[in-house]
Amino acid sequence: MELIIFIGLPGSGKSSFYRQHFFQSHVRLSLDLLRTRHRERVLLQACLQLQQPMVVDNTSVTVAERAVYISAGHAAQFRVVGYFFQSRVAECIARNATRSGRERVPEVAIADASKRLVLPSYAEGFDQLHFVRLTEEQGFQVEAWEGT
Repeated sequence: MELIIFIGLPGSGKSSFYRQHFFQSHVRLSLDLLRTRHRERVLLQACLQLQQPMVVDNTSVTVAERAVYISAGHAAQFRVVGYFFQSRVAECIARNATRSGRERVPEVAIADASKRLVLPSYAEGFDQLHFVRLTEEQGFQVEAWEGT
């Protein structure tokens, strides 16, 4: 089973990537949808117990935020995979400006996430890491992680 953790600023393409690559195969855990950590924990535990592949579609910008999912995944014998989304603040703000309603976040949220962002590392317990960038055609380019 597989637990995927997306890492990146709001507006970096995480949810679009989920829809294109994992919608048919993985449950989406997202605070944007679930609204509370309690609901997220309940769904996480259900997926772990049912051996259901899942994607954590949150910003997950700190080691501590990611550790919760990594430890839970490994405890349930899940393979834990990270996808780091190239996160340039100006580009994320521009993409966010095209959103409406609940999808649009305050610009300060993007700046705050950028300040807290810690690049992922295999030392955290990831079994595999990827680097994702948006292409000109609104597609995605995925590469093997070259960091530590």
